[in-house]
Amino acid sequence: MNAIDNAMAGQLSAARLNANGALPNARGLDPQKIKETAQEFESVFIAEMLRPMFDGIKTSEMFGGGNSEKVYRDMQVDEYGKAISKAGGIGLADAVMREMIKMQENN
Repeated sequence: MNAIDNAMAGQLSAARLNANGALPNARGLDPQKIKETAQEFESVFIAEMLRPMFDGIKTSEMFGGGNSEKVYRDMQVDEYGKAISKAGGIGLADAVMREMIKMQENN
């Protein structure tokens, strides 16, 4: 690892949850709300990255298709994003939490 990788790893570990599963205490912030918001942001990001994979899938007119199929598929991709984020995600939520805390402390 180079110096940049070491610095990034240190920053990410600083934003991680402590042993009790709680965020580091910041002035007057609701740690649970920050965690939920960051996880929701990550789930939306993941869903948007997954969406193009499902756009190319064609359904048989006999068994589906039409507007209902598109609405259902969009909802399904959103749920995939939520499930992936809830299962640990891609690490984006940690970075978002860290930045949210930093922004609130600077105000």
